[in-house]
Amino acid sequence: MPPAFNYPDDSLFSLDQHLDGGDVAASVVTSASGPSGQLPLTDEILRSWSSGDLFGLTQNAGMGWDPARMMGPQYLCLSTQGGVRDHDGTPIALGYHTGHWEVGLLVQAAAEQFSEAGGVPFAAFCSDPCDGRSQGTNGMFDSLPYRNDAAIVMRRLIRSLPRRRGVLGVATCDKGLPAMMLAVCGTNHLPSVIVPGGVTLPPTVGEDAGKVQTIGARYSQGEISLEQAGLEGCRACGSPGGGCQFLGTAATSQVVAEAMGLTVPHAALAPSGQPIWLDIARQSARSLMALDARGLTLADIVTDDSIYNAMLVHAACGGSTNLLLHIPAVAHAAGLRSPTVDDWHQVNKLVARFVDVLPNGPVGHPTVRLFLAGGVPEIMWHLRELGLLRGDAMTVAGVSWNEILDAWPQSARRSALRQRLIESDRVDPDDVIIPPATAKKRGLTSTVCFPQGNLCPEGSVIKSTSIDPSVVGDDGVYRKTGPARVFVSERDAIAAIKGNHPQPVQAGDVVVLVGRGPLGSGMEETYQITSALKFLPWGKHVALVTDARFSGVSTGACIGHVGPEALAGGPIGRVQDGDQIEVVVDRIGLHGSVNLIGTADKSLTPAEAEALLASRSPHPQLAVDPKMPDDSRLWAALQQVGGGTWSGCVYDVDKIIATLDAGRQALEKEGT
Repeated sequence: MPPAFNYPDDSLFSLDQHLDGGDVAASVVTSASGPSGQLPLTDEILRSWSSGDLFGLTQNAGMGWDPARMMGPQYLCLSTQGGVRDHDGTPIALGYHTGHWEVGLLVQAAAEQFSEAGGVPFAAFCSDPCDGRSQGTNGMFDSLPYRNDAAIVMRRLIRSLPRRRGVLGVATCDKGLPAMMLAVCGTNHLPSVIVPGGVTLPPTVGEDAGKVQTIGARYSQGEISLEQAGLEGCRACGSPGGGCQFLGTAATSQVVAEAMGLTVPHAALAPSGQPIWLDIARQSARSLMALDARGLTLADIVTDDSIYNAMLVHAACGGSTNLLLHIPAVAHAAGLRSPTVDDWHQVNKLVARFVDVLPNGPVGHPTVRLFLAGGVPEIMWHLRELGLLRGDAMTVAGVSWNEILDAWPQSARRSALRQRLIESDRVDPDDVIIPPATAKKRGLTSTVCFPQGNLCPEGSVIKSTSIDPSVVGDDGVYRKTGPARVFVSERDAIAAIKGNHPQPVQAGDVVVLVGRGPLGSGMEETYQITSALKFLPWGKHVALVTDARFSGVSTGACIGHVGPEALAGGPIGRVQDGDQIEVVVDRIGLHGSVNLIGTADKSLTPAEAEALLASRSPHPQLAVDPKMPDDSRLWAALQQVGGGTWSGCVYDVDKIIATLDAGRQALEKEGT
């Protein structure tokens, strides 16, 4: 049993204690001499600078900055740091997750570089939540909306330092890093560099941070003991900092940021806290100063070509489907054309996965091995060899991808790290980043497919590469027909999967989870369901169809982003228990369908199924979750005007203003 919490004695909460002056009051100091020296002002500065700029110098001196070093160029280190660490790294106050626990060290390393060069570094923070921590809780209602909110706050912080010459964005995880990309691309008139926060190490013995999130489901089904659950839950994070060890949304976002040219070469997925990780921060600071000196901004770097390269790398890695929300949003922030479903489809037709990293197989290596095997430059080198890469795209290193890749194969960095992987883990780097021709022979297929059908007329998405091969036909097609098990809350669905329900989910069922899209729950992530299905012996024989989204570590026959969502009138909201649902996913041809083909009593022709769905009323319990915060309801309404999930859940300000104006005028005509 855990030790009892010792509440302080009630006397400590008494009014007398609060109002007793004691020795503390007697020690109050009422004035001080202020910093010594004087500001390095000139006649021109005093006549032309704003009062705000001048007062900023006073504030700098007040914080202890040497007035003699006051006039150097200002650079903002903006990070998602969370928690409070003691000088030796032990926790004083915990962060929400390992991904923001150590990033303050990256900020410090970069700031020292700016200072040594004569610059004036600033640091600001906008911390981020943990999707793993909020799985299955009401905290998930704020997860995706947080991205937009944080990007707004970050941009406001950037603009609120008027004399900044550039931005160094330090972030690691699922929403903080996409928010940082939105922020810097939304201020692309400045030079900016992203510093990915890296990854945590896998435990020497034990489960990774993805599998360990299933201990509740496995224990409930008798798959593990109470002692094993406690042991695995304790030791899953091999080191205290960095994103999870799998290529989920956090790691995929790091990879995508590098592929876009937003980071220095070979920056994504470095092991947190290690010298090579800190060196990336120092290199990034030097690159930012070089961009500033050359007059280059992010508008020169983040282009249609860099967005395309990011999509290629996403496909090659088998990356998180959440990036289908984030990459279009980054493009929108940068003022570029946002990729469409057809664009994604075409890229995935061109590029089959050739990276073997958790949660994908066949082996499923931890992300640190992907870094050691060569990371993003190695992947992009293969893509260039295939003739697919747009190599003239620039990077924040001030050179193009072609220039980087010309030097990469013979580089000392590549040679040393790949050798380290062989020596330390006895792993061939070419078994992690597999040469594409070899990957094809091993049966690796393309990453995503976009099924349509009478239950998802606007489309849906499935990470087709992650379907268990044992339930896929020899022709590469996954086919499943089964009875619908309809749920309107994730809590009820996971209870049925764990067996804590009058009608437990069984092998052969098709779980249909509705009302969990943006309008219903902020488009919650349903990893506790997908992970439970992965690690239960019969889970591969269950399909999941939902208007919610999935974690990047999800695997299996999980179809999400169903559109229209149930609360927007989508037919998925009219499915009833026992309906026969047919799912077909061609992992090679990259097309699929999700259709109602019958009721519990009889089969239906396509026309009969369409007519039945049109005539039915929505599920009687379908409603906005009563615990959905007003903040997230507002986000859902605004992003829907901006095009919804297939446009990246963005705020299209012009459309929002036009919609509000039209609504106001309509109300005025009605006299309300």
